[in-house]
Amino acid sequence: MWTFILGLLALGAFIFYNTFVIVEMREEVILERFGKYHDTLQPGLHFTIPLVDRVAYRQETREQVLDVPHQKCITQDNIEVDVDGIVYLKVMDPYKASYGINDYRLAAVNLAQTTMRSEVGKITLDDTFSERDSMNEAIVEELDKASDPWGVKVMRYELKDIQPSQDIVRTMEKQMEAERQKRAEVTESSGERDARINVSEGDRRKSILMSEGRREARVNEAEGEAREMELIAEATANGIERVADAIAQPGGSLAVKMRLTEQFIDRLGEIVDGANVSVLPMDAANLKSFFEGASEVTNPLQNK
Repeated sequence: MWTFILGLLALGAFIFYNTFVIVEMREEVILERFGKYHDTLQPGLHFTIPLVDRVAYRQETREQVLDVPHQKCITQDNIEVDVDGIVYLKVMDPYKASYGINDYRLAAVNLAQTTMRSEVGKITLDDTFSERDSMNEAIVEELDKASDPWGVKVMRYELKDIQPSQDIVRTMEKQMEAERQKRAEVTESSGERDARINVSEGDRRKSILMSEGRREARVNEAEGEAREMELIAEATANGIERVADAIAQPGGSLAVKMRLTEQFIDRLGEIVDGANVSVLPMDAANLKSFFEGASEVTNPLQNK
């Protein structure tokens, strides 16, 4: 008796449990009836027929992130690189995702690896580092076309890492070091060349300035000498004019004669004092002729 009651209670609990289906916001449910597709249940509470209806699949409707494992790829220039990435996809049609393919996640990862090998093989090693965006777009395009029958939309793909083999890395490091050394030598050579140019330019400028300075100095000196000669000539002319005016005055001629006599005697004394042998001009004793010559100069001036 108790066994029968417990059996009825268990059957009732089973029927009650399978009568209600709760679908969460992040998913959609594929409902089958008698083993065939019946409906796609949206988020919320749904009633089903126990032992007739069955929840066959629960499909995630949020965007999913799938890691694409590392794999070896060969570039166009026959260099082996290790490449991995991340694929972002979203279930757009739960029916196709349930019945169109066995496992769309695994299929998307495998297809991403295949497409990635194909795209890497189209470019050289140098381009793999500079053409990431174009490679990502190409992989997304191929994945999106292939995944359409699965009811899946590939949102984007990102290459995480492109790592050449260790031998290639060492070779690249040597090349970069050689390139840096070359640039350093070029920079140093350019600096030395610029320094020589600057020194030459400075010497040239210095020579020009010195030449201009010497030219200006000669010009100034010539102008100074000309001015000096002009002043001397002017002073001499003024002096001669004054002497002539003085001679023209009464008693001027006698004063000139006396001044000339004094200068003659002073010069004669200097000559006699500085010589061991005293030598006198032949007409030194006859000073009359000297004064008469002076009179010939002063008389015309006095008569003016």
